[in-house]
Amino acid sequence: MSRVNQLSRYRKHLEERYHKLVERSNEYRYIDEVQSDLASYKAMKVLEKINRVRYLDNSVM
Repeated sequence: MSRVNQLSRYRKHLEERYHKLVERSNEYRYIDEVQSDLASYKAMKVLEKINRVRYLDNSVM
């Protein structure tokens, strides 16, 4: 499998995870602040990884 395909698959996986974490954060916003904050923090970390992969994907092409 080529690097471009690997990067795009990994980016897609990270984007799905990011959206799931943002949804979880919004669901728990009024129910449990701690759960909401943890999901937001994890979403920020995943977003950093997405940005790194996008940079690598653009530099490979």
